[in-house]
Amino acid sequence: MTASADLLTLLYAWPEVPDAPGPSDEGACDALVKAAVRHGLAGFVEHALAKADWPLTPDAAALLSREARMSAARVLRVRSLLSRSLAALSAPGVTPVLLKGYGLARRLYPEPLQRATNDVDLLVPRARMLCAVHALEGMGLTTQAGEVDRDDAHHVELTGPDGLVELHYRALAGYGLALEGDALVARAVDATLDGHPVRYLCPEDEAVYLSLHASNHLLQRLAWLFDLKLLARAHPRLDWDRVVTRARRTGLPHLVWYAWDAARRLLDAPVPGWVLKALAPPRWQRALATRLFSGPRLVDAELARNKPAWVAAKLALAPRAGPMVAYALRRLRGPPPGTGAEPGAPRPVRPPAGRR
Repeated sequence: MTASADLLTLLYAWPEVPDAPGPSDEGACDALVKAAVRHGLAGFVEHALAKADWPLTPDAAALLSREARMSAARVLRVRSLLSRSLAALSAPGVTPVLLKGYGLARRLYPEPLQRATNDVDLLVPRARMLCAVHALEGMGLTTQAGEVDRDDAHHVELTGPDGLVELHYRALAGYGLALEGDALVARAVDATLDGHPVRYLCPEDEAVYLSLHASNHLLQRLAWLFDLKLLARAHPRLDWDRVVTRARRTGLPHLVWYAWDAARRLLDAPVPGWVLKALAPPRWQRALATRLFSGPRLVDAELARNKPAWVAAKLALAPRAGPMVAYALRRLRGPPPGTGAEPGAPRPVRPPAGRR
Protein backbone atom coordinates (compact mmCIF):
# COMPACT_ATOMS: atom_id res chain seq x y z
CA MET A 1 0.00 0.00 0.00
CA THR A 2 1.34 3.46 -0.89
CA ALA A 3 1.61 6.36 1.55
CA SER A 4 -1.30 8.08 -0.20
CA ALA A 5 -3.44 4.97 0.14
CA ASP A 6 -2.52 4.57 3.82
CA LEU A 7 -3.50 8.13 4.72
CA LEU A 8 -6.64 8.11 2.60
CA THR A 9 -7.65 4.73 4.00
CA LEU A 10 -7.54 6.11 7.54
CA LEU A 11 -9.55 9.21 6.62
CA TYR A 12 -12.03 7.29 4.44
CA ALA A 13 -12.82 4.73 7.13
CA TRP A 14 -13.16 7.21 10.00
CA PRO A 15 -14.88 6.90 12.46
CA GLU A 16 -14.62 3.17 11.80
CA VAL A 17 -11.42 1.13 11.81
CA PRO A 18 -10.02 0.37 8.33
CA ASP A 19 -10.31 -3.20 7.10
CA ALA A 20 -6.97 -2.94 5.29
CA PRO A 21 -3.66 -3.51 7.08
CA GLY A 22 -1.45 -0.54 7.87
CA PRO A 23 1.94 0.40 6.41
CA SER A 24 4.14 -2.64 6.10
CA ASP A 25 7.70 -1.29 5.99
CA GLU A 26 9.91 1.53 7.17
CA GLY A 27 9.55 3.61 4.01
CA ALA A 28 5.76 3.41 4.05
CA CYS A 29 5.63 4.36 7.74
CA ASP A 30 7.83 7.38 7.20
CA ALA A 31 5.84 8.45 4.14
CA LEU A 32 2.55 8.17 6.01
CA VAL A 33 3.83 10.33 8.85
CA LYS A 34 5.21 12.99 6.52
CA ALA A 35 1.93 13.07 4.60
CA ALA A 36 -0.02 13.49 7.85
CA VAL A 37 2.20 16.43 8.83
CA ARG A 38 2.02 17.97 5.37
CA HIS A 39 -1.77 18.06 5.55
CA GLY A 40 -2.09 19.40 9.08
CA LEU A 41 -3.33 16.12 10.55
CA ALA A 42 -0.41 14.79 12.59
CA GLY A 43 -2.38 14.82 15.84
CA PHE A 44 -5.46 13.26 14.31
CA VAL A 45 -3.47 10.57 12.49
CA GLU A 46 -1.71 9.65 15.73
CA HIS A 47 -5.16 9.24 17.29
CA ALA A 48 -6.55 7.27 14.33
CA LEU A 49 -3.53 4.96 14.17
CA ALA A 50 -3.99 4.05 17.83
CA LYS A 51 -7.67 3.30 17.26
CA ALA A 52 -6.90 1.22 14.15
CA ASP A 53 -4.03 -0.58 15.93
CA TRP A 54 -1.71 0.24 13.03
CA PRO A 55 1.86 0.04 14.38
CA LEU A 56 4.63 2.27 13.05
CA THR A 57 8.36 1.75 13.13
CA PRO A 58 9.98 3.31 16.22
CA ASP A 59 11.52 6.17 14.22
CA ALA A 60 8.27 6.95 12.41
CA ALA A 61 6.29 6.78 15.65
CA ALA A 62 8.73 9.13 17.32
CA LEU A 63 8.53 11.59 14.42
CA LEU A 64 4.71 11.51 14.45
CA SER A 65 4.59 12.02 18.21
CA ARG A 66 7.02 14.94 18.02
CA GLU A 67 5.15 16.59 15.16
CA ALA A 68 1.80 16.07 16.88
CA ARG A 69 3.13 17.73 20.05
CA MET A 70 4.59 20.63 18.09
CA SER A 71 1.34 21.09 16.21
CA ALA A 72 -0.62 20.99 19.47
CA ALA A 73 1.69 23.64 20.95
CA ARG A 74 1.02 25.91 17.96
CA VAL A 75 -2.72 25.37 18.32
CA LEU A 76 -2.53 26.28 22.01
CA ARG A 77 -0.74 29.47 21.06
CA VAL A 78 -3.47 30.26 18.54
CA ARG A 79 -6.10 29.46 21.15
CA SER A 80 -4.51 31.96 23.54
CA LEU A 81 -4.43 34.63 20.83
CA LEU A 82 -8.05 33.87 20.00
CA SER A 83 -9.10 34.20 23.63
CA ARG A 84 -7.31 37.55 23.98
CA SER A 85 -8.85 38.77 20.73
CA LEU A 86 -12.34 37.83 21.85
CA ALA A 87 -11.82 39.64 25.14
CA ALA A 88 -10.60 42.76 23.33
CA LEU A 89 -13.54 42.72 20.92
CA SER A 90 -16.06 42.28 23.73
CA ALA A 91 -15.25 45.75 25.11
CA PRO A 92 -16.87 47.57 22.15
CA GLY A 93 -19.57 44.89 21.93
CA VAL A 94 -18.30 43.04 18.86
CA THR A 95 -19.06 39.30 18.77
CA PRO A 96 -17.25 37.83 15.76
CA VAL A 97 -18.01 34.74 13.71
CA LEU A 98 -15.16 32.24 14.04
CA LEU A 99 -14.00 30.90 10.68
CA LYS A 100 -12.13 27.60 10.37
CA GLY A 101 -9.32 27.13 12.86
CA TYR A 102 -9.63 26.27 16.52
CA GLY A 103 -13.38 26.85 16.70
CA LEU A 104 -13.98 24.37 13.89
CA ALA A 105 -11.64 21.77 15.37
CA ARG A 106 -13.33 22.20 18.75
CA ARG A 107 -16.69 21.29 17.22
CA LEU A 108 -15.72 18.55 14.77
CA TYR A 109 -12.58 16.70 15.86
CA PRO A 110 -12.17 14.21 18.71
CA GLU A 111 -9.79 16.74 20.30
CA PRO A 112 -9.28 20.31 18.99
CA LEU A 113 -5.49 20.03 19.20
CA GLN A 114 -5.52 17.27 16.56
CA ARG A 115 -5.97 19.67 13.64
CA ALA A 116 -3.23 22.14 12.75
CA THR A 117 -4.14 25.81 13.07
CA ASN A 118 -1.76 28.67 12.42
CA ASP A 119 -3.79 31.86 12.85
CA VAL A 120 -7.09 33.37 13.97
CA ASP A 121 -9.81 34.10 11.39
CA LEU A 122 -12.69 36.31 12.53
CA LEU A 123 -15.64 37.61 10.51
CA VAL A 124 -17.38 40.80 11.58
CA PRO A 125 -20.01 43.02 9.95
CA ARG A 126 -18.53 45.53 7.55
CA ALA A 127 -19.96 48.38 9.65
CA ARG A 128 -17.98 47.18 12.70
CA MET A 129 -14.63 46.74 10.94
CA LEU A 130 -13.02 49.98 12.07
CA CYS A 131 -14.17 49.46 15.64
CA ALA A 132 -12.87 45.87 15.60
CA VAL A 133 -9.50 46.90 14.16
CA HIS A 134 -9.05 49.53 16.86
CA ALA A 135 -9.96 47.00 19.57
CA LEU A 136 -7.38 44.50 18.31
CA GLU A 137 -4.75 47.21 17.95
CA GLY A 138 -5.49 48.09 21.56
CA MET A 139 -4.29 44.65 22.66
CA GLY A 140 -0.94 45.22 20.95
CA LEU A 141 -1.55 43.92 17.43
CA THR A 142 -0.30 45.94 14.47
CA THR A 143 -2.20 46.28 11.23
CA GLN A 144 -0.01 44.85 8.47
CA ALA A 145 -2.17 44.57 5.38
CA GLY A 146 -5.70 45.01 4.20
CA GLU A 147 -7.69 47.46 2.14
CA VAL A 148 -11.43 47.45 2.68
CA ASP A 149 -13.59 47.62 -0.45
CA ARG A 150 -10.87 46.62 -2.92
CA ASP A 151 -12.46 44.11 -5.29
CA ASP A 152 -10.06 41.26 -4.52
CA ALA A 153 -9.66 42.02 -0.79
CA HIS A 154 -11.58 40.36 2.02
CA HIS A 155 -9.74 40.92 5.32
CA VAL A 156 -7.31 43.00 7.33
CA GLU A 157 -4.22 41.35 8.82
CA LEU A 158 -3.09 42.21 12.32
CA THR A 159 0.06 40.71 13.81
CA GLY A 160 1.91 40.64 17.09
CA PRO A 161 4.39 38.49 18.99
CA ASP A 162 1.70 35.85 19.55
CA GLY A 163 0.69 35.47 15.92
CA LEU A 164 -1.66 36.60 13.17
CA VAL A 165 -5.31 37.63 13.28
CA GLU A 166 -7.18 37.93 10.00
CA LEU A 167 -10.20 40.15 10.49
CA HIS A 168 -12.67 39.45 7.68
CA TYR A 169 -15.48 41.59 6.34
CA ARG A 170 -15.88 39.15 3.46
CA ALA A 171 -15.59 35.45 4.12
CA LEU A 172 -13.60 34.92 0.94
CA ALA A 173 -12.47 36.56 -2.28
CA GLY A 174 -11.30 34.50 -5.23
CA TYR A 175 -11.81 33.73 -8.89
CA GLY A 176 -12.84 37.35 -9.41
CA LEU A 177 -15.79 37.11 -7.02
CA ALA A 178 -16.35 37.58 -3.30
CA LEU A 179 -18.43 35.92 -0.60
CA GLU A 180 -19.80 38.91 1.30
CA GLY A 181 -19.84 38.66 5.04
CA ASP A 182 -22.87 40.57 6.31
CA ALA A 183 -25.46 38.01 5.19
CA LEU A 184 -23.39 35.22 6.72
CA VAL A 185 -23.13 37.13 10.00
CA ALA A 186 -26.89 37.68 10.02
CA ARG A 187 -27.51 33.93 9.75
CA ALA A 188 -24.77 32.89 12.18
CA VAL A 189 -25.60 31.03 15.38
CA ASP A 190 -24.65 32.10 18.90
CA ALA A 191 -22.26 30.00 20.97
CA THR A 192 -19.55 30.28 23.61
CA LEU A 193 -15.88 29.36 23.51
CA ASP A 194 -13.81 29.20 26.67
CA GLY A 195 -16.29 31.53 28.35
CA HIS A 196 -16.38 34.08 25.53
CA PRO A 197 -19.49 34.72 23.42
CA VAL A 198 -18.83 33.81 19.79
CA ARG A 199 -20.78 33.00 16.67
CA TYR A 200 -20.43 30.25 14.08
CA LEU A 201 -21.69 30.07 10.53
CA CYS A 202 -24.95 28.18 10.27
CA PRO A 203 -24.28 24.64 8.98
CA GLU A 204 -25.48 25.33 5.44
CA ASP A 205 -23.32 28.44 5.13
CA GLU A 206 -20.36 26.58 6.61
CA ALA A 207 -20.82 23.77 4.07
CA VAL A 208 -20.53 26.36 1.30
CA TYR A 209 -17.76 28.45 2.85
CA LEU A 210 -15.45 25.56 3.74
CA SER A 211 -15.77 24.06 0.28
CA LEU A 212 -15.12 27.42 -1.39
CA HIS A 213 -12.07 27.99 0.77
CA ALA A 214 -10.69 24.52 0.00
CA SER A 215 -11.21 24.88 -3.74
CA ASN A 216 -9.83 28.41 -3.78
CA HIS A 217 -6.58 26.79 -2.65
CA LEU A 218 -6.96 23.79 -4.98
CA LEU A 219 -7.62 21.28 -2.19
CA GLN A 220 -3.91 21.16 -1.36
CA ARG A 221 -4.52 20.27 2.28
CA LEU A 222 -6.51 17.13 3.01
CA ALA A 223 -7.58 18.54 6.37
CA TRP A 224 -9.92 20.87 4.44
CA LEU A 225 -11.67 17.91 2.78
CA PHE A 226 -11.76 16.00 6.05
CA ASP A 227 -13.40 19.05 7.66
CA LEU A 228 -16.23 18.67 5.12
CA LYS A 229 -16.71 15.02 5.94
CA LEU A 230 -16.81 15.74 9.67
CA LEU A 231 -19.18 18.67 9.15
CA ALA A 232 -21.65 16.53 7.18
CA ARG A 233 -21.46 13.77 9.77
CA ALA A 234 -22.02 16.27 12.60
CA HIS A 235 -25.16 17.60 10.88
CA PRO A 236 -27.11 14.62 9.52
CA ARG A 237 -30.12 16.93 9.00
CA LEU A 238 -28.17 19.45 6.98
CA ASP A 239 -30.52 21.24 4.57
CA TRP A 240 -28.83 20.40 1.29
CA ASP A 241 -31.43 22.37 -0.68
CA ARG A 242 -30.19 25.49 1.08
CA VAL A 243 -26.59 24.48 0.47
CA VAL A 244 -27.27 24.26 -3.27
CA THR A 245 -29.19 27.55 -3.33
CA ARG A 246 -26.52 29.46 -1.41
CA ALA A 247 -23.70 27.90 -3.42
CA ARG A 248 -25.35 29.09 -6.63
CA ARG A 249 -25.85 32.58 -5.22
CA THR A 250 -22.11 32.92 -4.64
CA GLY A 251 -21.52 32.63 -8.39
CA LEU A 252 -19.00 29.89 -7.60
CA PRO A 253 -21.01 26.65 -7.51
CA HIS A 254 -18.27 24.82 -9.40
CA LEU A 255 -15.87 25.41 -6.53
CA VAL A 256 -18.34 23.94 -4.09
CA TRP A 257 -18.60 20.89 -6.35
CA TYR A 258 -14.83 20.40 -6.62
CA ALA A 259 -14.42 20.16 -2.83
CA TRP A 260 -17.50 18.11 -2.01
CA ASP A 261 -16.92 15.74 -4.93
CA ALA A 262 -13.36 15.07 -3.78
CA ALA A 263 -14.49 14.70 -0.17
CA ARG A 264 -17.09 12.15 -1.20
CA ARG A 265 -14.88 10.31 -3.68
CA LEU A 266 -11.73 10.14 -1.54
CA LEU A 267 -12.98 10.34 2.05
CA ASP A 268 -16.56 9.01 1.90
CA ALA A 269 -18.14 12.31 2.92
CA PRO A 270 -21.93 11.81 3.11
CA VAL A 271 -23.04 14.32 0.47
CA PRO A 272 -26.09 13.29 -1.61
CA GLY A 273 -25.46 12.57 -5.27
CA TRP A 274 -28.20 14.93 -6.38
CA VAL A 275 -26.38 17.82 -4.67
CA LEU A 276 -23.25 17.17 -6.70
CA LYS A 277 -25.33 16.88 -9.86
CA ALA A 278 -27.00 20.24 -9.13
CA LEU A 279 -23.65 22.00 -8.65
CA ALA A 280 -21.57 20.21 -11.27
CA PRO A 281 -19.45 22.15 -13.79
CA PRO A 282 -19.27 21.14 -17.47
CA ARG A 283 -18.12 17.61 -18.20
CA TRP A 284 -14.60 18.64 -19.28
CA GLN A 285 -14.04 20.50 -16.01
CA ARG A 286 -15.34 17.54 -14.03
CA ALA A 287 -12.89 15.28 -15.85
CA LEU A 288 -10.02 17.69 -15.28
CA ALA A 289 -10.85 18.10 -11.60
CA THR A 290 -11.01 14.35 -11.10
CA ARG A 291 -7.56 14.08 -12.65
CA LEU A 292 -6.01 17.01 -10.78
CA PHE A 293 -7.64 16.05 -7.50
CA SER A 294 -6.84 12.35 -7.51
CA GLY A 295 -5.83 10.78 -4.23
CA PRO A 296 -2.10 10.48 -4.96
CA ARG A 297 -1.87 14.02 -6.37
CA LEU A 298 -3.63 15.56 -3.38
CA VAL A 299 -1.59 13.61 -0.85
CA ASP A 300 1.60 14.77 -2.59
CA ALA A 301 0.23 18.36 -2.86
CA GLU A 302 1.67 18.56 -6.37
CA LEU A 303 0.08 21.86 -7.35
CA ALA A 304 1.37 23.68 -4.26
CA ARG A 305 4.93 23.03 -5.41
CA ASN A 306 4.51 24.15 -9.01
CA LYS A 307 3.52 27.78 -9.62
CA PRO A 308 2.82 27.50 -13.38
CA ALA A 309 0.70 24.38 -12.83
CA TRP A 310 -1.10 26.14 -9.97
CA VAL A 311 -2.03 29.12 -12.11
CA ALA A 312 -3.00 26.91 -15.06
CA ALA A 313 -5.28 24.84 -12.83
CA LYS A 314 -6.92 27.97 -11.43
CA LEU A 315 -7.58 29.25 -14.93
CA ALA A 316 -8.91 25.93 -16.21
CA LEU A 317 -11.21 25.32 -13.26
CA ALA A 318 -12.61 28.85 -13.02
CA PRO A 319 -16.36 29.23 -13.52
CA ARG A 320 -15.58 32.26 -15.72
CA ALA A 321 -12.23 32.69 -17.43
CA GLY A 322 -12.32 36.50 -17.74
CA PRO A 323 -11.94 37.47 -14.06
CA MET A 324 -9.03 35.02 -13.72
CA VAL A 325 -6.69 36.79 -16.14
CA ALA A 326 -5.66 39.49 -13.66
CA TYR A 327 -5.23 36.82 -10.99
CA ALA A 328 -2.95 34.78 -13.24
CA LEU A 329 -0.76 37.78 -14.02
CA ARG A 330 -0.43 38.65 -10.32
CA ARG A 331 0.46 35.10 -9.30
CA LEU A 332 3.03 34.67 -12.06
CA ARG A 333 4.77 37.85 -10.91
CA GLY A 334 4.58 36.88 -7.24
CA PRO A 335 6.06 34.09 -5.09
CA PRO A 336 4.96 30.48 -5.67
CA PRO A 337 2.02 29.15 -3.66
CA GLY A 338 4.18 26.93 -1.50
CA THR A 339 6.05 29.90 -0.02
CA GLY A 340 3.03 31.18 1.85
CA ALA A 341 1.53 33.30 -0.90
CA GLU A 342 -1.44 30.98 -0.79
CA PRO A 343 -2.85 30.58 2.74
CA GLY A 344 -2.68 27.05 4.04
CA ALA A 345 0.16 25.94 1.78
CA PRO A 346 1.81 22.81 3.19
CA ARG A 347 4.92 23.42 5.21
CA PRO A 348 8.10 21.38 4.78
CA VAL A 349 8.45 18.22 6.82
CA ARG A 350 11.69 17.66 8.69
CA PRO A 351 13.13 14.16 8.32
CA PRO A 352 13.66 12.04 11.43
CA ALA A 353 16.86 12.49 13.38
CA GLY A 354 19.75 10.76 11.66
CA ARG A 355 18.10 10.95 8.21
CA ARG A 356 18.62 14.59 7.30
